[in-house]
Amino acid sequence: MARPAPVLAAAGDAPLTTLAGVGPAVAEKLAARGLLSLQDLWLHLPRQYEDRTRITPIAMLQPGAAAQVEGVVEAVERGFRYRPMLRVALDDGSRGTLVLRFFHFRSQQVNQFRVGARVRAYGTPRPGQHGLEIVHPSYRVLGAGEDGGLGDALDPVYPAVEGIGPATLRRLVGQALDRLPGEEALELLPRGLLAGTPTLPSLREALLTLHRPPRDADVAALLAGTHPAQRRLALEEMLAHQLSLRRQRIALQSHVAPVLDDDAGLLARLRRALPFALTGAQERVFEEIRADLRKGVPMLRLVQGDVGSGKTVVAAMAALMAIGGGRQAALMAPTELLAEQHLANLRGWLEPLGLRVAWLAGKVSGRARSAVMADAASGAAQLVVGTHALMQEGVVFRDLALAIVDEQHRFGVHQRLALRDKGAAEGIAPHQLVMTATPIPRTLAMAAYADLDVSAIDELPPGRTPVQTVVLGAGRRPDLIERIRAACAEGRQAYWVCTIIDESDEVVAQAAQTTWEQLTAALPGLRVGLVHGRMKAADKQATMLAFKAGELDLLVATTVIEVGVDVPNASLMIIENAERLGLSQLHQLRGRVGRGSQASSCVLLYQPPLSQMARERLDTMRSTGDGFVIAEKDLELRGPGELLGTRQTGLVGFRIADLARDADLLPGVQQIAEALVREAPDAADRVVDRWIGGAARYAGA
Repeated sequence: MARPAPVLAAAGDAPLTTLAGVGPAVAEKLAARGLLSLQDLWLHLPRQYEDRTRITPIAMLQPGAAAQVEGVVEAVERGFRYRPMLRVALDDGSRGTLVLRFFHFRSQQVNQFRVGARVRAYGTPRPGQHGLEIVHPSYRVLGAGEDGGLGDALDPVYPAVEGIGPATLRRLVGQALDRLPGEEALELLPRGLLAGTPTLPSLREALLTLHRPPRDADVAALLAGTHPAQRRLALEEMLAHQLSLRRQRIALQSHVAPVLDDDAGLLARLRRALPFALTGAQERVFEEIRADLRKGVPMLRLVQGDVGSGKTVVAAMAALMAIGGGRQAALMAPTELLAEQHLANLRGWLEPLGLRVAWLAGKVSGRARSAVMADAASGAAQLVVGTHALMQEGVVFRDLALAIVDEQHRFGVHQRLALRDKGAAEGIAPHQLVMTATPIPRTLAMAAYADLDVSAIDELPPGRTPVQTVVLGAGRRPDLIERIRAACAEGRQAYWVCTIIDESDEVVAQAAQTTWEQLTAALPGLRVGLVHGRMKAADKQATMLAFKAGELDLLVATTVIEVGVDVPNASLMIIENAERLGLSQLHQLRGRVGRGSQASSCVLLYQPPLSQMARERLDTMRSTGDGFVIAEKDLELRGPGELLGTRQTGLVGFRIADLARDADLLPGVQQIAEALVREAPDAADRVVDRWIGGAARYAGA
């Protein structure tokens, strides 16, 4: 394969101070928006377009559809009702009158609008008191005999840069485009590589089309992000992220990792002791993990599985591979509640095998903390379970061979790296196993986790019953209280989750407190508990344990119970203000019931009226219990940034690509990435530099 021509560094990398009109002050304002070089301006794409290539007769205007008109001033009215106002009536002879309305204006503007003057204006008409009107249009008063001319291309409207006016920004982008290199110098992808993708223009053609779309351009496609020019840029941006992740993977695999095997026969002993048989999916995923651990390169595997699919026992078996080889493992979870749930399960399974499972969290202090740290450092603790406390300075392992992170998307990059580094020394790195109960859509996994091997536990253990989900308006609250009374009379338990979203945790706690008081009064024969995030950890834990032990009938809680609670006897879940939560969180909460063999229900209470997105979310919850289907819908509705969390820097930074919209490009992106890395590594590096620069990638964690 012929290597592409080198990019003209003198062009794309030239600072913006080389443009006319960009002095230190303007350059500083542009830099604050991340615009430093000509290439940055090339990729600063318009957010919308204004069509000034034609004149629309006033009689043909449609409310809400932006248009350009030209007419003669019929009347001018300057008044002050509640605030200063200027109204200018235009007539173009098409049997239509349009009013231009201004609330902010100067005296010289009023003088411009003399009766009989010809005015060309652009804006979005809307119904007014006397027909259609445009509020604060852009306009020009034409001189006698001036035809004004019409543009050959749509006018771009760029994302705002503070302190720089739209016209100035448009002029600077135009200057930058005038210095765009020729096609061969700009193109980094050999044409042969694009053969398997949809017909797309060259990069140069795509940039010019997006900044200066011709008058016959498909505006609807441009605004939807589906124009071939946008897809060409989206493909290269996704390719840059894919290559960056692969670079991380290659760097990780340059390390040596311990070869792990269960030399002590612990796995067979655990299997004999377990009160249940593993599902086929659990067996398949564990075999994938075991194959990784037997290699001399660091494993980096993501295990995703729906709520209750049995990830913890698979993690325990992976830990035994390290422990059986005389080494240590650590498991980190984002909350004490979830970490303690893992601790209880792991101690129940592993301590009968004669193993020491230690516990390290923020609340472990004094002598107890010192003892745990000493056991980790000496190797007496073969498995250490904990929260962020595991990553703190001073926590040392004798020989950490496997780092397990649960609900990995809740941790930032540096936190995951900090745990991995506890076992890294002189080119040796521990294996990493990351888990999530939030199923990740295939498209997101392909793009966001290109440096991980992904396994899915896509089968629930036998005996789990599907949860029936119903959606009710808040007016049905009294009926639900009676339903709780009946369920608890039959010996079952129920959750009532308060989900009011506010900047302050205190507001959510107050809502839960009020609900607890109301339900305690309405259900005098029942034992009602309360859990929220502002309670002391010990009080919260005591209440949870009481509920699990059956000492409480009804638990009123905030979304703190989203993960880490396993109460098989709980068969009814009521989620208040369900319209305020995302699909994945609703699915996680629903997973708290249906964990036993009895029929379970989840009631989603909403406060009308519902937005279109909220209605789609609730309909999805009602129609399916498949976490992977729900994850795909969540990606479609919310986008990748919210699904991964703001700390997952990278996907949030996509400027052009949209993983839900552009998913069909991903297979081609992967093929191009493989070919570039193999046959044109210099071009691969330049693609990454163009789109990402030297930013550290989160996915190496």
